[in-house]
Amino acid sequence: MTRIEQHKMIQELRDYAHKMKRTDQEAFDMFVKRDRDDEDLDAQSTKRLNVMYETYVPERLRNW
Repeated sequence: MTRIEQHKMIQELRDYAHKMKRTDQEAFDMFVKRDRDDEDLDAQSTKRLNVMYETYVPERLRNW
């Protein structure tokens, strides 16, 4: 996954942050901080981001 794809996924997830469980919200906050610092995500974090994206963003709005 490219840096641009990660950034877009995080941007789209921001609209659904209020629906997240507490553990997902904490992980999402970490992703936002890492995105702000221009850090690349490792494989495990990328999988977690994909799972969160598929869980919270409605299928009709997904770009991937």
